[in-house]
Amino acid sequence: MNILITGAWQNAGKHIHMIEEMGHQVTFLQYEKDQLPCTSEWVEGVICNGLFLYHSIEQFTNLKYIQLTSAGYDRVPIDYVKEHNITIFNARGVYSIPMAEYALSSALNLCKKSTFFHENQKQKKWIKNRDLKELYKQTVCIIGCGSVGTECAKRFKAFGTAIIGIDQYPYENEAFDQMYNINNLNDVLPTSDVIILTLPLTNETKHLINEERLSLLKDEAVLINISRGAVIDTDALINALINKNIYAILDVFEEEPLNEKSPLWNYENVMITPHNSFVGEHNSERLSNLIIRNLSDLK
Repeated sequence: MNILITGAWQNAGKHIHMIEEMGHQVTFLQYEKDQLPCTSEWVEGVICNGLFLYHSIEQFTNLKYIQLTSAGYDRVPIDYVKEHNITIFNARGVYSIPMAEYALSSALNLCKKSTFFHENQKQKKWIKNRDLKELYKQTVCIIGCGSVGTECAKRFKAFGTAIIGIDQYPYENEAFDQMYNINNLNDVLPTSDVIILTLPLTNETKHLINEERLSLLKDEAVLINISRGAVIDTDALINALINKNIYAILDVFEEEPLNEKSPLWNYENVMITPHNSFVGEHNSERLSNLIIRNLSDLK
């Protein structure tokens, strides 16, 4: 197979020789927005992230195989991929552990008022806080029960929480105490202390968390988004943050980078990180192993 590899796979250089020994022909493109180093007709397989944001997929007339370095499919014209029977793999499982650790640590930081103590430390102030909380016995609702959601469930369960899963296609998973169809979301939200969004962005999930559903959140509920920004209606969230006693931990946004004028920067009940939850020192190893394994399984 003729394979175009992009710089989205940061460790590609260490593995190109191995891929060539498997019988594939390889060409490399460092930056996906740049001109292709080969004719588009030559390409039969790609290992990339956002290649099709800059190069129309229609020009790759012999494309048979796509390996994404991201977990999401939202940068790929997935309908075209399905219509043309193109085999596609995402980076399922590669980033799940650091993302789950991010969700857990963020929730714990809120419970234990870490920001309060850090600010006092900088000012050398010895002030106790009697308003700390426990995760123990809280109800955690995980919306999206794939690899990331499952890793979240495992870690939160270790703290003695009740784990409720919401998924478009419910299934048996021992990491969850209960799992419901996404149509039952409105019934689950009012009972949830922590809500974690780990589902993919699709036409069906865009603005899934809207004004109506935000109005259902209980007092002091924590909303954590590590999926895609557009799963939440940003304007509705801003209104809810002003008018309700809730917290938001946001790693992803409808517009990235988040505009400096966004009011989200200014709210004390919001924690913002720059789409960084996926970062972990073992990602490169997991991604490379996944890519090589998928290529090895090609028939």
